[in-house]
Amino acid sequence: MKTYTAFVLATVLGLGTLNAYAADAAKTIEAVYKDKAKLDGKQVTVKGNVVKVNNGIMGRNFLHIQDGTGGKDNNDLSVTSAQTAQVGDKVTISGKVTLNKDFGAGYTYPLIVEEATVTPAK
Repeated sequence: MKTYTAFVLATVLGLGTLNAYAADAAKTIEAVYKDKAKLDGKQVTVKGNVVKVNNGIMGRNFLHIQDGTGGKDNNDLSVTSAQTAQVGDKVTISGKVTLNKDFGAGYTYPLIVEEATVTPAK
């Protein structure tokens, strides 16, 4: 009911469409990189295709997802999760953005999404 009420109110006031779930709205990978300083420590949701999987590393699974946005340095998002997926799966991930993460042993990430939930994309 809240979503419908917000939509009607925004339309009547001439504000255009209003996404009542803006905080939960999926971001593109390019947008996560662009806004990384603002997103550090915050939850994000991203939809994309799994392009690489490494399971059971340091007690977590590492996924790489891409969504077709971004360029050479901002088109691949590294994700850690207790869940996993397979290369080629379309997924929605939701987790915490962390900047400059150093796991040790040469595993450093300027940007990574940690403790993500991984669900099949709709």
